[in-house]
Amino acid sequence: MKKFFLVATALICLFLNSYAQPGKHNIDKVAAVVGNNIILLSDLNQEYTQYLYQGNPPNESIKCRILQNTLTQKLLKQQAEIDSVMVEDGQVDDEVDKRMRSMMQRAGGQERLEQFLNKSVLQYKDEMRPTIKDGLIAQKMQAKITENINVTPMEVEKYFKSLGDSIPEFNTEVEVGEIILDPKLSRAEKQRFRDKIEALRLRIKGGDDFGVLAKTYSEDPGSSADGGDLGFFDRSMMAKEFTAWAFKLKAGEISPVFETEFGFHILQVIERRGEQVHARHILIRPVTTPESLTRLKLHADSVYNKVIANKLSFAAAANIYSDNKESKYNGGMMLNAENVQARTTFIPIDKLDPSVFLVIDTMKIGGISKPDLYTAADGKQGYRLLYLKSKIPPHKANMAQDFPKIRDAAQSDKINRTLSEWFEKRRESTYIKIDDEFNTCDELKIWTKTATAAK
Repeated sequence: MKKFFLVATALICLFLNSYAQPGKHNIDKVAAVVGNNIILLSDLNQEYTQYLYQGNPPNESIKCRILQNTLTQKLLKQQAEIDSVMVEDGQVDDEVDKRMRSMMQRAGGQERLEQFLNKSVLQYKDEMRPTIKDGLIAQKMQAKITENINVTPMEVEKYFKSLGDSIPEFNTEVEVGEIILDPKLSRAEKQRFRDKIEALRLRIKGGDDFGVLAKTYSEDPGSSADGGDLGFFDRSMMAKEFTAWAFKLKAGEISPVFETEFGFHILQVIERRGEQVHARHILIRPVTTPESLTRLKLHADSVYNKVIANKLSFAAAANIYSDNKESKYNGGMMLNAENVQARTTFIPIDKLDPSVFLVIDTMKIGGISKPDLYTAADGKQGYRLLYLKSKIPPHKANMAQDFPKIRDAAQSDKINRTLSEWFEKRRESTYIKIDDEFNTCDELKIWTKTATAAK
């Protein structure tokens, strides 16, 4: 049966390649075969197009890496079919919509993207969907393979000793706390922004095109270029006020003006599919006024004085007053953004936001900065207090001081070894054929070696 399967797969490959030869009816060219999965050259070209639209320079050799990744995905997908590992259609739709919005934003709009692709966005989304679905299934299968991998303290120690002369050196690390205070507009200050979006809602009711107005006026950078289209989403993906209206309205209906933490919205439901909604919206963001910043400065000084006078600990003040949801319930402490899963508060000083570094650079351990006016990444202004909890000078890694980092490195090493062994076994037992066009790809030598051995 196994021989029959291998022969049948080979015949399919030869059959399809015969149609890809010059002078014959060309439906596509087979770049590779992995078990019962065929990888078409057009699929690789599509991935290469996405690579270019991420702002990368043209480089034909990237197709070798793309094929290597696709071969890996197909092996994982094949095992996923055996283990009944699947992804929901809604998750695939969300990822397709996310990628298309990103590509349209980079291209400067839907029309310019379609000119580059020489096809409609809808057509390209249909072509992308199978590849994206395979990728999501592969991710889920890989997570299943590694989900139960943990390391014991003994394994961590063994890993550390195995590093020998390669023990890493760590840069200066700090623990920094923050209290972020955002300005609050009065009802009168908000009203002019509410009036602006209400005027847009009335224009839509009067017959103006929702998508055109969204492109022109919406202040949501992620969806405005796409006419406010948000794709499909479920109840967990949006602000609660947004979700409430999205799941209340029928297809085609437009909401009244409502407010979320991001600003004022109107939305229109396009389609409802089970527990998912496809909608578009227009967002108007209220702008900070000088008066609101003046009020905020007085509030920030009050919080600072309470902490300095020991009426409140920094952690308690962050919990009560800070507007940063990511740090306020963590005692105000910032987390290392490059190691979020470990939830470590130790941050290499070269990874700190430069504006934070400038403040804490001259502070003593335990010091708290006076409130300073700052501008967040989204352009909003506010006041910020910083707290320097600890500072570790540069040093060579050691088990006593750096156990969490060494443990994470040991676990990553164990996961990588487990995956390598898994792929090696699957390559040995799976029929693999790669087109001669990719013979020069160094990344694929391990695959072609396995394919030769399989013959």
